[in-house]
Amino acid sequence: MTAALSVPSRRAFMAGGASLAALTLAGCATSRRIERIDQPQFSDYYLQMYGPIPNERFPIPAIDLAKLDPNMFRTVVSDPTGEAPGTIVVNTGERHLYLVLEGGQAIRYGVGIGRDGFTWSGRAKVGRKAEWPTWTPTKEMMERQPETREFAGGMPPGLTNPLGARALYIYQDGRDTLYRLHGTMEVWSIGGAVSSGCVRLLFHDIIDLYSRAPVGTPIIVNQ
Repeated sequence: MTAALSVPSRRAFMAGGASLAALTLAGCATSRRIERIDQPQFSDYYLQMYGPIPNERFPIPAIDLAKLDPNMFRTVVSDPTGEAPGTIVVNTGERHLYLVLEGGQAIRYGVGIGRDGFTWSGRAKVGRKAEWPTWTPTKEMMERQPETREFAGGMPPGLTNPLGARALYIYQDGRDTLYRLHGTMEVWSIGGAVSSGCVRLLFHDIIDLYSRAPVGTPIIVNQ
Protein backbone atom coordinates (compact mmCIF):
# COMPACT_ATOMS: atom_id res chain seq x y z
CA MET A 1 0.00 0.00 0.00
CA THR A 2 2.16 2.79 -1.26
CA ALA A 3 -0.39 5.49 -1.92
CA ALA A 4 -1.11 7.90 0.92
CA LEU A 5 -4.44 9.24 2.05
CA SER A 6 -4.48 12.34 4.19
CA VAL A 7 -6.96 12.31 7.05
CA PRO A 8 -9.32 15.31 7.08
CA SER A 9 -9.33 17.52 10.11
CA ARG A 10 -12.48 17.43 12.25
CA ARG A 11 -13.22 20.96 11.08
CA ALA A 12 -12.92 19.95 7.40
CA PHE A 13 -15.07 16.87 7.88
CA MET A 14 -17.80 18.75 9.70
CA ALA A 15 -17.76 21.52 7.13
CA GLY A 16 -18.40 18.95 4.41
CA GLY A 17 -20.95 16.74 6.14
CA ALA A 18 -22.89 19.16 8.34
CA SER A 19 -23.46 21.77 5.68
CA LEU A 20 -24.93 19.17 3.32
CA ALA A 21 -27.20 17.92 6.09
CA ALA A 22 -28.43 21.46 6.45
CA LEU A 23 -29.68 21.32 2.83
CA THR A 24 -31.77 18.66 4.31
CA LEU A 25 -24.24 -0.79 -10.32
CA ALA A 26 -24.08 -1.78 -15.88
CA GLY A 27 -23.52 1.37 -17.95
CA CYS A 28 -22.76 4.97 -17.17
CA ALA A 29 -23.68 8.06 -19.15
CA THR A 30 -21.89 11.31 -18.65
CA SER A 31 -20.26 14.14 -20.53
CA ARG A 32 -16.54 14.14 -21.20
CA ARG A 33 -16.44 17.86 -20.73
CA ILE A 34 -14.33 18.87 -17.72
CA GLU A 35 -15.70 21.76 -15.70
CA ARG A 36 -15.65 22.94 -12.11
CA ILE A 37 -18.91 22.34 -10.30
CA ASP A 38 -19.85 25.18 -7.96
CA GLN A 39 -20.16 23.39 -4.61
CA PRO A 40 -19.43 26.05 -1.97
CA GLN A 41 -21.10 24.06 0.84
CA PHE A 42 -18.33 21.41 0.80
CA SER A 43 -14.85 21.61 2.28
CA ASP A 44 -11.82 21.94 0.01
CA TYR A 45 -10.71 18.51 1.21
CA TYR A 46 -13.65 16.79 -0.48
CA LEU A 47 -13.73 19.13 -3.47
CA GLN A 48 -10.14 18.14 -4.20
CA MET A 49 -10.74 14.45 -3.48
CA TYR A 50 -13.64 14.34 -5.93
CA GLY A 51 -12.50 17.06 -8.32
CA PRO A 52 -11.69 16.61 -12.03
CA ILE A 53 -8.92 14.20 -13.05
CA PRO A 54 -7.79 15.61 -16.40
CA ASN A 55 -4.67 13.46 -16.90
CA GLU A 56 -6.44 10.11 -17.20
CA ARG A 57 -6.70 8.34 -20.57
CA PHE A 58 -10.29 9.58 -20.59
CA PRO A 59 -10.45 12.80 -18.52
CA ILE A 60 -12.75 12.35 -15.55
CA PRO A 61 -15.10 15.17 -14.52
CA ALA A 62 -15.68 16.32 -10.96
CA ILE A 63 -18.34 14.58 -8.88
CA ASP A 64 -21.39 16.65 -7.99
CA LEU A 65 -21.20 16.06 -4.25
CA ALA A 66 -24.75 17.33 -3.75
CA LYS A 67 -25.86 14.04 -5.32
CA LEU A 68 -23.84 11.89 -2.92
CA ASP A 69 -24.79 10.97 0.65
CA PRO A 70 -21.93 12.25 2.90
CA ASN A 71 -21.90 8.81 4.52
CA MET A 72 -20.59 7.54 1.19
CA PHE A 73 -17.58 9.91 1.08
CA ARG A 74 -14.20 8.21 1.24
CA THR A 75 -12.74 8.57 4.71
CA VAL A 76 -10.41 6.95 7.24
CA VAL A 77 -12.18 5.28 10.17
CA SER A 78 -11.41 2.93 13.04
CA ASP A 79 -11.35 -0.56 11.54
CA PRO A 80 -14.68 -2.30 12.28
CA THR A 81 -13.78 -5.58 10.56
CA GLY A 82 -11.08 -7.17 12.72
CA GLU A 83 -9.42 -8.49 9.55
CA ALA A 84 -5.70 -8.39 8.76
CA PRO A 85 -4.20 -5.24 7.22
CA GLY A 86 -4.40 -5.35 3.43
CA THR A 87 -7.81 -7.08 3.37
CA ILE A 88 -10.78 -5.71 1.45
CA VAL A 89 -14.09 -6.19 3.25
CA VAL A 90 -17.42 -5.36 1.59
CA ASN A 91 -20.27 -4.87 4.03
CA THR A 92 -23.29 -5.08 1.74
CA GLY A 93 -25.73 -4.10 4.47
CA GLU A 94 -23.88 -0.85 5.13
CA ARG A 95 -23.05 -0.27 1.44
CA HIS A 96 -19.43 0.25 2.46
CA LEU A 97 -16.13 -1.25 1.36
CA TYR A 98 -13.26 -1.22 3.86
CA LEU A 99 -9.58 -1.52 3.04
CA VAL A 100 -7.92 -2.50 6.32
CA LEU A 101 -4.83 -0.48 7.25
CA GLU A 102 -2.15 -0.90 9.88
CA GLY A 103 -2.76 0.56 13.32
CA GLY A 104 -6.41 -0.34 13.70
CA GLN A 105 -7.68 1.90 10.89
CA ALA A 106 -9.38 1.37 7.55
CA ILE A 107 -10.24 3.40 4.48
CA ARG A 108 -14.01 3.34 4.02
CA TYR A 109 -15.52 3.77 0.57
CA GLY A 110 -19.18 4.06 -0.39
CA VAL A 111 -20.36 1.38 -2.82
CA GLY A 112 -23.31 0.20 -4.85
CA ILE A 113 -24.06 -3.52 -4.67
CA GLY A 114 -26.04 -6.22 -6.47
CA ARG A 115 -29.81 -5.98 -6.52
CA ASP A 116 -32.00 -8.78 -5.17
CA GLY A 117 -31.23 -12.05 -6.93
CA PHE A 118 -27.76 -10.92 -7.99
CA THR A 119 -25.90 -10.84 -4.69
CA TRP A 120 -22.76 -12.80 -3.87
CA SER A 121 -20.86 -13.35 -0.64
CA GLY A 122 -17.80 -15.25 0.47
CA ARG A 123 -14.02 -15.10 0.60
CA ALA A 124 -11.96 -14.57 -2.50
CA LYS A 125 -8.95 -12.66 -3.87
CA VAL A 126 -8.11 -10.03 -6.45
CA GLY A 127 -7.20 -12.30 -9.36
CA ARG A 128 -6.23 -9.57 -11.78
CA LYS A 129 -6.55 -5.83 -12.32
CA ALA A 130 -7.14 -3.61 -15.35
CA GLU A 131 -7.05 0.11 -16.10
CA TRP A 132 -9.83 1.29 -18.42
CA PRO A 133 -10.95 -2.30 -19.06
CA THR A 134 -13.03 -3.70 -21.87
CA TRP A 135 -16.48 -4.87 -20.76
CA THR A 136 -18.07 -8.03 -22.14
CA PRO A 137 -21.59 -9.05 -21.05
CA THR A 138 -22.05 -12.59 -19.80
CA LYS A 139 -24.17 -15.10 -21.72
CA GLU A 140 -26.85 -14.83 -19.02
CA MET A 141 -26.89 -11.05 -19.26
CA MET A 142 -27.29 -11.15 -23.03
CA GLU A 143 -30.24 -13.50 -22.63
CA ARG A 144 -31.77 -11.29 -19.96
CA GLN A 145 -30.98 -7.99 -21.69
CA PRO A 146 -30.87 -8.53 -25.48
CA GLU A 147 -29.64 -4.97 -26.06
CA THR A 148 -26.27 -5.97 -24.57
CA ARG A 149 -25.63 -8.43 -27.42
CA GLU A 150 -24.20 -5.52 -29.36
CA PHE A 151 -21.15 -5.86 -27.14
CA ALA A 152 -20.73 -9.62 -27.32
CA GLY A 153 -17.22 -8.98 -28.65
CA GLY A 154 -16.45 -6.46 -25.93
CA MET A 155 -17.23 -2.80 -25.30
CA PRO A 156 -14.19 -0.52 -25.68
CA PRO A 157 -12.93 1.44 -22.66
CA GLY A 158 -14.32 4.89 -21.91
CA LEU A 159 -16.39 6.94 -19.52
CA THR A 160 -19.57 5.11 -20.52
CA ASN A 161 -18.07 1.62 -20.23
CA PRO A 162 -19.85 -0.26 -17.40
CA LEU A 163 -16.55 -1.17 -15.72
CA GLY A 164 -15.35 2.41 -15.68
CA ALA A 165 -11.80 3.58 -15.06
CA ARG A 166 -10.53 0.53 -13.19
CA ALA A 167 -11.59 -3.03 -12.41
CA LEU A 168 -10.43 -5.54 -9.81
CA TYR A 169 -11.47 -9.05 -10.83
CA ILE A 170 -12.68 -11.32 -8.03
CA TYR A 171 -11.28 -14.86 -8.17
CA GLN A 172 -12.20 -17.76 -5.93
CA ASP A 173 -10.13 -20.97 -5.82
CA GLY A 174 -8.17 -19.68 -8.80
CA ARG A 175 -11.24 -19.16 -10.99
CA ASP A 176 -12.91 -15.98 -12.17
CA THR A 177 -16.23 -15.51 -10.36
CA LEU A 178 -17.33 -12.98 -13.02
CA TYR A 179 -17.84 -10.46 -10.19
CA ARG A 180 -15.81 -7.25 -10.12
CA LEU A 181 -14.96 -4.23 -8.04
CA HIS A 182 -15.23 -1.47 -10.61
CA GLY A 183 -15.90 2.18 -11.29
CA THR A 184 -19.10 4.01 -12.14
CA MET A 185 -20.09 7.54 -13.08
CA GLU A 186 -23.63 6.93 -11.77
CA VAL A 187 -23.30 8.84 -8.52
CA TRP A 188 -26.94 8.13 -7.62
CA SER A 189 -26.22 4.39 -7.50
CA ILE A 190 -23.66 4.61 -4.70
CA GLY A 191 -25.40 3.41 -1.55
CA GLY A 192 -27.97 1.46 -3.56
CA ALA A 193 -28.58 -2.13 -4.67
CA VAL A 194 -28.70 -1.80 -8.43
CA SER A 195 -25.96 -3.83 -10.11
CA SER A 196 -25.87 -7.33 -11.58
CA GLY A 197 -23.79 -8.49 -8.63
CA CYS A 198 -20.62 -6.45 -8.98
CA VAL A 199 -19.50 -3.89 -6.40
CA ARG A 200 -19.29 -0.40 -7.87
CA LEU A 201 -17.35 2.61 -6.60
CA LEU A 202 -17.04 6.16 -7.87
CA PHE A 203 -14.28 6.56 -10.45
CA HIS A 204 -12.22 8.57 -7.95
CA ASP A 205 -12.57 5.86 -5.32
CA ILE A 206 -11.85 2.86 -7.53
CA ILE A 207 -8.70 4.60 -8.78
CA ASP A 208 -7.61 5.10 -5.17
CA LEU A 209 -8.41 1.49 -4.20
CA TYR A 210 -6.72 0.15 -7.34
CA SER A 211 -3.48 1.90 -6.35
CA ARG A 212 -3.52 0.27 -2.91
CA ALA A 213 -4.71 -3.30 -3.60
CA PRO A 214 -2.29 -5.55 -5.50
CA VAL A 215 -3.20 -8.82 -7.20
CA GLY A 216 -3.65 -11.39 -4.45
CA THR A 217 -5.39 -9.01 -2.04
CA PRO A 218 -7.92 -10.96 0.07
CA ILE A 219 -11.57 -9.97 -0.42
CA ILE A 220 -14.41 -10.73 1.96
CA VAL A 221 -17.99 -9.95 0.92
CA ASN A 222 -20.47 -10.07 3.81
CA GLN A 223 -24.24 -10.08 3.44
